Amino acid sequence: MSQSSPIDPSLRPWAVRIEALARSAGLDFHDIVFEMVDPWQVNALAAYGGFPVRYPSWRFGMEFERMEKGRQWGLSKIYELVINNDPTYAYLVRSNSLMEQKLVMAHVCGHADFFKHNRWFKPTDRHMLERMAQHGSRVRRFVDSYGQDAVDQFLDQALSVDNLIDPFLPARELARAEQGCERRVDEPLSSLEVHRKRGGSELPTYDIMGHLAEHAPLEAWQRELLGIVRAEAYYFMPQRMTKIMNEGWATFWHSKMLTQGLLDATEIVDFADCHSGATASAPGQLNPYKLGIDLFRYAEEKGLDIFQLRKIHNDTSFIDALVDEEFASRSSLFVYDRNAKSGALEVSDRGWENVKERLLQGLAWGGSPRIELLDDDHEGRGELLLRHHFEGRELDLSAAGGVLRQLNRLWRRPVHLLTTENGISRLVTSDGDELRSVEVKTDGSSLAA
Repeated sequence: MSQSSPIDPSLRPWAVRIEALARSAGLDFHDIVFEMVDPWQVNALAAYGGFPVRYPSWRFGMEFERMEKGRQWGLSKIYELVINNDPTYAYLVRSNSLMEQKLVMAHVCGHADFFKHNRWFKPTDRHMLERMAQHGSRVRRFVDSYGQDAVDQFLDQALSVDNLIDPFLPARELARAEQGCERRVDEPLSSLEVHRKRGGSELPTYDIMGHLAEHAPLEAWQRELLGIVRAEAYYFMPQRMTKIMNEGWATFWHSKMLTQGLLDATEIVDFADCHSGATASAPGQLNPYKLGIDLFRYAEEKGLDIFQLRKIHNDTSFIDALVDEEFASRSSLFVYDRNAKSGALEVSDRGWENVKERLLQGLAWGGSPRIELLDDDHEGRGELLLRHHFEGRELDLSAAGGVLRQLNRLWRRPVHLLTTENGISRLVTSDGDELRSVEVKTDGSSLAA
């Protein structure tokens, strides 16, 4: 990937002016470093999570191909990319118009403020750019020592299970750190103190990756690599938990700032077109920009402290606190489902309580299934037993089967998952070669076929 370049000299005065306006409005953020990239480069950066120094993976390459085809075919366009770091790094796309650059810089100020002050980002490493570079160097050393194929194969296994973490663990670890314990969840596992006790590991746990990295029968380099993937998964987790709030906050502020003197009269129509495009919504699809800005505007109208709201909430608690009958009606929020006969998407419920419940179900646990590791010695055979907590969303058994196979390869013993399908409890088992599913009865502590 070719390197980005410093911000265009013609944009520097605008960056200074916009940052000053943002601070005068009450936003507070780390220094922002703006850099220029070509359209294809911003897709490449996005595929790597925004980090050009990150280790390579075919998964990142596939994501780049998907986004780049979307850009070339006119189906999608990335205007900006922001990295939660100190300083905050933001990439501007060279092909954007001056109006778009102003919008993006104002939008970035909103993101940077959110990163600095939202409580769910507080435990994350503010020097992740350096950490990612260290991770990349370690992975390249593993390649030199053990071969590209071996590293790629294990890295793929690790990335396949990188959502098997506890979204709320960093907050608990931070609380412990503030009480005198120095352990940080976003550090590679090799630098963490091990508090688990074998013959009674701290189970059950949702931090399945952490348990694997400590107890799975792995070689030293594999254990470290799994710890690296886990650390990066925890870094990105707050972004998953606050997507609606984060984008809504940034959109709220770019809208305010640009309509209060930053736009030239000739740019107003173009701004309206660009802003409306970003906040457009389609039936049955959740647009975080639209829902987020509507929620902050609603809170402002009700006289609530929007700065305090952006500080304490994640998406689920934010929606739970603000969505009511008036908001659902004003925003035309409905429950959509597929018609069983035609397959068409149609409104199935207009009740605001059910709309709110469906929103919360989709966002719970960072949008991922809530999987808990119950036992690592199931029935005395050294096998893993996991449980899927049903919260209104049935598990995609096809996708779950793939994850179980990867867990089997990491643990090297059969892996079992207890889940609910159509109201029936099932135990899905992977022994590496075969995937089996049987109906079971359970009282929460024991299983019976």
